[in-house]
Amino acid sequence: MSATFHIGLIINPLAGLGGAAALKGSDGVAAEALARGAEPRAAERTRIALECLRPVAGRLQFLSFPGPMGADLLAELGYAHRVLGDLGEGATSAADTQRAVQALQDAGCALILFAGGDGTARDICAAVREDQPVLGIPAGVKIHSGVYAISPRAAGELARRLVEGGLVRLASGEVRDLDEAALRDGKVSARWYGELTVPVEGSFMQHTKQAGVESEELVLVDLADWLQESWEQGVRYVFGPGSTLHGLAQNLGLQTTLLGVDVIEDGAVLARDVTEAQLFELVDGYPARLLVTAIGGQGHIIGRGNQQISPRVLRAIGLEHLRVIATKRKLATLEGRPLLVDSGDPALDEAFPDAVRVWAGYKEELLYPVGWSAESPKEG
Repeated sequence: MSATFHIGLIINPLAGLGGAAALKGSDGVAAEALARGAEPRAAERTRIALECLRPVAGRLQFLSFPGPMGADLLAELGYAHRVLGDLGEGATSAADTQRAVQALQDAGCALILFAGGDGTARDICAAVREDQPVLGIPAGVKIHSGVYAISPRAAGELARRLVEGGLVRLASGEVRDLDEAALRDGKVSARWYGELTVPVEGSFMQHTKQAGVESEELVLVDLADWLQESWEQGVRYVFGPGSTLHGLAQNLGLQTTLLGVDVIEDGAVLARDVTEAQLFELVDGYPARLLVTAIGGQGHIIGRGNQQISPRVLRAIGLEHLRVIATKRKLATLEGRPLLVDSGDPALDEAFPDAVRVWAGYKEELLYPVGWSAESPKEG
């Protein structure tokens, strides 16, 4: 299992100041709110969320910005953490939040937790990459955006569920914000500012077109529809072995091998049951995508039964082009254990992200942890 799970933390220290001061928000009025006796509350809201992560503290490393943007609270709570960037004198700003987002995602955080309100969500949205999962800890006056947990405790519990290996579905959450100046004049005017990728609470066995039980066959039909809609012309799709991907190919009308590795291009089989050398020749220098599944009950996605997908093949394709295909039924057999990689190259194994996106149904993705096999442990 991965020794360390990296979570980014950003606190907007000014979030929520305007609420108790009856200023309908905090954007641009923090000084006035403080003058009226308002007290910062974002750190205390964040503390509630972080306390929920105590049971998995030994598996975590936080990354954060200095001082009130996260480092002070993490040090006080005794969490292992690394401080990135720097802060100038005076109050923090939207630019500080955006610089923090950039630094955290560049550092490879599996999840970025941020505490604030709708203004903070706007700042996050302006800087974050589309595929970076984030989760808001509600600490602002206005919480209209669909990127926040319902409470700080809910945010902490959801983050802990991810670290422990629970199935966490990814979805798009809208970022919306009211015009505070208009609101203070008695006018309600909201705007849409974008969307963020957020984890959403999901059950282990969500019903799929069948009452009570997930139908593997129907899920593969759904996945085939999604894949067919998203085919990229001129891109070579490498199908790993296993019944899941073989069934997926059958639903696409493709004749692949059950236990071999096959290559698909423009909706047709380009090569079947390839060797490692043949596979490398087919992907080296070509745009490619790698589709693998997990071994049920065990969790290996690389290094068991698919040794044709060697370290040099993985590097040629790029880890960012890995797609894990697995039904929720199959993931549930892991009982919370992570997906495993054992490529034979420890440096490459360590380069895998802390969590990967798993295609589990039609346009349904889950965020699931990745670890290292016992034969290839990761240094903490």
